[in-house]
Amino acid sequence: MGTGTSRNLDSSSHGSGEEKDDHHGGQLYVSLKMENYNVKGDLVPHVYGSVPLVGSWDTSKALPMERESTSMWELSFVVPPNHETLDFKFLLKPKYNNVPCIEEEGPNRQFMGGTLQGVARLAVFTFNTDEILEYQVFIKANRVSPFDLAASWRAYQENLEPSTVRGIPDVSINSLPEGAENGSSTSLDLDLEQYLVPAPATSVVYAANLTETPRSLKKGGAFSSADVSNKDTSVSNDRPATIKEMGVVIPDPPKLFHLPGMVESKSVGTISPIQKQDSYKALYVDRGVGSPRLVRSASAHTLTTGGKPDSGAKNKIPAAAGAVAAAAVADQMLGPKEDMHLAIVLVGLPARGKTFTAAKLTRYLRWLGHDTKHFNVGKYRRLKHGTNQSADFFRGDNTEGMEARNEVAALAMDDMTAWMQEGGQVGIFDATNSTSERRNMLMKMAEGKCKIIFLETICNDRQIIERNIRLKIQQSPDYADEPDFEAGYQDFKCRLDNYEKIYEPVNEGSYIKMIDMVSGHGGQIQVNNISGYLPGRIVFFLVNTHLTPRPILLTRHGESRDNVRARIGGDTPLSGNGELYAKKLTNFVEKRLKNERAASIWTSTLQRTIISANQIVGFPKIQWRALDEINAGVCDGMTYEEIKKNMPDEYESRKKDKLRYRYPRGESYLDVIQRLEPVIIELERQRAPVVVVSHQAVLRALYAYFADRPLHEIPHIEMPLHTIIEIQMGVTGVQEKRYKLMD
Repeated sequence: MGTGTSRNLDSSSHGSGEEKDDHHGGQLYVSLKMENYNVKGDLVPHVYGSVPLVGSWDTSKALPMERESTSMWELSFVVPPNHETLDFKFLLKPKYNNVPCIEEEGPNRQFMGGTLQGVARLAVFTFNTDEILEYQVFIKANRVSPFDLAASWRAYQENLEPSTVRGIPDVSINSLPEGAENGSSTSLDLDLEQYLVPAPATSVVYAANLTETPRSLKKGGAFSSADVSNKDTSVSNDRPATIKEMGVVIPDPPKLFHLPGMVESKSVGTISPIQKQDSYKALYVDRGVGSPRLVRSASAHTLTTGGKPDSGAKNKIPAAAGAVAAAAVADQMLGPKEDMHLAIVLVGLPARGKTFTAAKLTRYLRWLGHDTKHFNVGKYRRLKHGTNQSADFFRGDNTEGMEARNEVAALAMDDMTAWMQEGGQVGIFDATNSTSERRNMLMKMAEGKCKIIFLETICNDRQIIERNIRLKIQQSPDYADEPDFEAGYQDFKCRLDNYEKIYEPVNEGSYIKMIDMVSGHGGQIQVNNISGYLPGRIVFFLVNTHLTPRPILLTRHGESRDNVRARIGGDTPLSGNGELYAKKLTNFVEKRLKNERAASIWTSTLQRTIISANQIVGFPKIQWRALDEINAGVCDGMTYEEIKKNMPDEYESRKKDKLRYRYPRGESYLDVIQRLEPVIIELERQRAPVVVVSHQAVLRALYAYFADRPLHEIPHIEMPLHTIIEIQMGVTGVQEKRYKLMD
């Protein structure tokens, strides 16, 4: 039998009278979790009990808990202020059957005002006289304001004042139908699994395996091909750099400032030296197709347009739009040369979420168009020294071990700076880097090559650390050959102790400290000597990220009348098929999110998305103008055949480059990405599920962010009608399911 305790994670904060009396701040958000590594057949943990949790002690109506990881199950819900006493128990049974049904031993559990009453205990299930199964129980409660429920409290207080544009509330909270509980219809018999369709191949992969494949080790012959196949079976994450796709180059900053007659253009995202003489050529920073490319002449420092870019040119402009590009260009024109390349150097003890944070930051910067690569020193170590290193290898007094680890860190740093000299912009250097000596070594290696910002992750939450350790044992190649979980666990704990003995917090150079940020429940972030466009965006992103698992559902609106006529843009209502999909979508959401009362529904401001989500009740609804379909400008309402016939040049320009093509008086895909950045930040910040009902181009861009797809693929991503893409975000990365509700 296992050992453990039942815990209230926030018992200290909820124990004060001030906190308990603060009911006006919102509703109580409760999360129940159970953990056990010995799964018993197809038995799933369930919760049943009194109002408002279930409303019946009938075991057939028990609420199933959802699998959060291989060992953890979770159920979350919001409790109204007038029902803050819960009386419940756990039971084990199949998800879609009531037999067998094993109830936990002991009295009922009571949860009052955010605190578990009585003595904390395990959930114990007895199968027969000689077989007992124990689960650790974790209970957490937070008071959630209407803002955290993604609803505008002000609009709610003002009696849902209608939008001045369309007469439809910008923010609405539908009331539940009379007699319905938990937002689910009693007649709903939708089996979600029958709608599952194949999704692009994804699997839970150890994040470090997706980082850059060490080229310095390959060149130096430090390992054989056999070593690679045995030690690391991951696929290289090398791919065409997104910035290199832009075909836009700027000269070295000092040379640019000597150009006579340079003035700032009034159009957003464009910088132009106005031509006073015919010999002066224009410099364009424009996201639309058709702008001349700027290259340096091989024989002189003059600027020419229209030629092919120099293959060795550096400092390409990020593939971002408008003001984002302008700010990035300004950053590249100012400051020392090494500031044109940025190295984010991770610092922190093991099991603090460094690799997870690095992977998310890499994905975000790539999506914005910055050429970014993730270099994991642990991957270098495994390739050079193997995966069978015990905890003694990581002792501070192990001279050989220290030298070996510093050697692979230097190899990774050399690879990263060499890649930057070839045109790379941002390198994420992922390692513990736990001593001042190691960090000083890296700063010396970076002199004159790149600017270093240290990113230190500090976590004091023992539950999160314990979860990360267990995930490490399950997923890390270091323990792939260790069949005994407990032996691997004890070895990693010894490794962690060795690091803790020599750990020195960051106090040098430019740094960002993330202190207890990963839980999504507050924490703090400290910055020192941080300035510039890109470092500022990085800080803003990190402030809003956390590890809380939750699903994000992406779907296009139901078929519209313009879809039937093959016309782009417009704002027409739904067709008959579209109205049918709206009903199916309602049933799906109410079934899928019946236990997620903190979930929210996001739509664009166009009526086809609003109508598609209109019948979904019990959840806050938010309209985002940023989620509107790509603006087709003068082509709005036309078919592609009409564009081809009446505007052949525009048709051909779009056909050649859908990513950068901008409709006349409209938008390009890069413009859409720019306006979606606040949506991405808010999706990262949310702790509860979100349903996004939007449009094809917008969902392509959002999906590309979560799937880490290169920019040039975005306009070609399949995004069919009447299909729901479920993105599951959590500590193990991003996973995907697809449900096709109708043809």
